Amino acid sequence: MTTIPSRLARATSTSSGPAEARKKVFELYRDWYRAAPEICTLYSLDVTAPYVRAAIRREFERNRYVTDVKVIDILLLKGRQEFQETMNCWKQEPHVLGLLLESNFKDRPQRTFLQKFYEGRDEDAVIPAASGL
Repeated sequence: MTTIPSRLARATSTSSGPAEARKKVFELYRDWYRAAPEICTLYSLDVTAPYVRAAIRREFERNRYVTDVKVIDILLLKGRQEFQETMNCWKQEPHVLGLLLESNFKDRPQRTFLQKFYEGRDEDAVIPAASGL
């Protein structure tokens, strides 16, 4: 498949109100949801399309209760960028798997310096790629 950068490009716009922001969120969700089988095919993932869809839903649900329109617009911008980069094959398989496993790392409890020291690492940034922990 040929990469056409402008294929998925959209102009950034601010929402006039919560109703318009909600409409844009649903459009982005639909785009991600419909692209799940293609994502599995493009990156030759060992996961199924329903698993990718569940991960997409989990990410959208995490931001479900955001009510500030400006914050929603920023999240939409970031989500649209991720979608364009993913669909244009500007990522590698570990990047896509990292998106699928990302929420597992964010839900980990906060640890003290000594707990991290006993684990053998001092930073949370040093997490093994796609470990599933």
